[in-house]
Amino acid sequence: MTAALEVKALGVEYHGHKALDNVSVSVARGESFGLVGESGSGKSTLLRAVAGLAPVSAGSIAIDGKALRQGKRDRAFYREVQMVFQDPYGSLHPRQTIDRALLEPLAIHGFDNTENRIVRALEEVGLGKGFRFRYPHQLSGGQRQRVAIARALIVEPSIVLLDEPTSALDASVQAEILNLLEQTRKARKLTFVMVSHDLAVVNHMCERLAIMQGGHVVETLPATALADHAFKADYTKKLFEASDGFTRREQA
Repeated sequence: MTAALEVKALGVEYHGHKALDNVSVSVARGESFGLVGESGSGKSTLLRAVAGLAPVSAGSIAIDGKALRQGKRDRAFYREVQMVFQDPYGSLHPRQTIDRALLEPLAIHGFDNTENRIVRALEEVGLGKGFRFRYPHQLSGGQRQRVAIARALIVEPSIVLLDEPTSALDASVQAEILNLLEQTRKARKLTFVMVSHDLAVVNHMCERLAIMQGGHVVETLPATALADHAFKADYTKKLFEASDGFTRREQA
């Protein structure tokens, strides 16, 4: 079966520094795939390379078996692949209403019946048409991220790239957004590629994950391996132990 996303021997270089070096991942259609690692491991750079936002110096990227030309992303690509960024406030224009933010991608991709699509998109992410003419600063962080998700989904993509979509939110709001994303993925049969530093989030959301360190993929494993401690790489073990937190010792 052709993979929804196939990355082979990918390299990304900034001023002589290799942010990604010989990275390969394959994501099946309809799968939720996680990218995990410490800051600077290259996980967000990989997403940005797929989206055409990072300079690819080596390797190849293919969507549904179709290779992408280096540095070239056409309108059809952005119809199929959408990205949700970490900072919901930074990804929304402060002087545009929510209605305008959702109308823009519809206009770019030539969708009709735009008003109904906007209302439906807001309802799908748990907001309502009453939010259409508000500005980003009038919304909470969780509401802004819901708008960002609605904007990504409104053009009916098949692949959604998620760059730590809940890390800027409170714990209670994080759970709401994660549940929303999971429900939407199943309902629409979407393919997710999610970046996170939180193994618990990836374990909840993803079926498989790649562990990254220093611009390399250390190992790829099913999410069930986390609960079973069935990982091979020493770095994965250390990452798991670090995410497990500390155990409070009782005073004598």
